[in-house]
Amino acid sequence: MSLISVRDLRRSFGGVAAVAGVSFDLAAGEMLALIGPNGAGKSTCFNLLSGQLRPDGGSVALRGRALAGLAPREICGLGIGRSFQITAPFASMTVRENVQTALLAHRGEVWRFWRPAASYHAGPAGELLAQVGLGAQADRPAWVLAYGDLKRLDLAMALAGNPVVLLMDEPTAGMAPGERGALMALVKRLAAERGLAVLFTEHDMDVVFGIADRILVLDRGRLIAAGPPAAIRADARVRAVYLGSGEAGSGSGGGR
Repeated sequence: MSLISVRDLRRSFGGVAAVAGVSFDLAAGEMLALIGPNGAGKSTCFNLLSGQLRPDGGSVALRGRALAGLAPREICGLGIGRSFQITAPFASMTVRENVQTALLAHRGEVWRFWRPAASYHAGPAGELLAQVGLGAQADRPAWVLAYGDLKRLDLAMALAGNPVVLLMDEPTAGMAPGERGALMALVKRLAAERGLAVLFTEHDMDVVFGIADRILVLDRGRLIAAGPPAAIRADARVRAVYLGSGEAGSGSGGGR
């Protein structure tokens, strides 16, 4: 079942087509990777889907509802969540309080901030932390977490809005190679359990080819290839513009 349908999406900056007629669907439970060289249009595409930018043309629909013209908060409220490359938790709060704060924000209960965040939604926050493997660290201050655990906290906070679609922008940036695969395997498991559709950008090709169900390849704003990892690995156009002459799936590459 398709959750998001993107058709002929377009956005230009100063005459340069950053996204030029991109179309794809994203299904429940699917891990869809968006890759491409520097300047391919990946970040612009993400910003168009989340409402940070408005398209010059084309359409984005979530479960049949058009998203054009909606503000980012409205799009988030309809079920599109997003995590970012750089994590930014409240360092002075505990791990649990960070998730409780995210729950308050997503539920429109910011008026309750006159009381400590710890007073609300402790149970749901604990459940989310357990799902991402941080249950034992719930009462630690966020600033003491290792970088890989900060990424897990960021994931828990993104899931606090109970999204049906999750956009993950370079989720493993800055992580050690072993941590990258573990984090994305966790995301893949949660996607299957929740029926969550995940669109992610990633520079590590080992992660992309090991985790993605399908891969989209952008070059200069245009979608040049789409399909399962085996088909993308064998695609001559992808090798020419992005992966180079080496074997796809060995090592890192790519960019924004």
